[in-house]
Amino acid sequence: MCFYDMHRFACGDWKWGNFRQHCAKEYRMGETCGMKLVNHTIHVPQKCKICEKVECKQRKRAAEVDRIHRWQREGNKFRASIDKSMDAIANIDVEIRNLNYEMARRRQQIGAQACT
Repeated sequence: MCFYDMHRFACGDWKWGNFRQHCAKEYRMGETCGMKLVNHTIHVPQKCKICEKVECKQRKRAAEVDRIHRWQREGNKFRASIDKSMDAIANIDVEIRNLNYEMARRRQQIGAQACT
């Protein structure tokens, strides 16, 4: 059970920081026992990379939706562009869903690590 810093983001996500202290189980220099305990929590005011990616994708999705609405108001002459944007929205939705799944998986791991 070696000690590390933990970075806690504003969104609630976290990541391991720098190694700080060896535990009593590990006697070899430069080696760690593999178990990580929190030495100090560093609160980071910004969101994690996954949340930033989700926000970016949501902005892209909103831009595509606005574009579709604009093309639909102008009539039926942009049908191919509308179809292409609809496909792009579907792909962005899949990417957002995968990122949200990744966040849920990471948060579930925190609970599992706390129980063991």
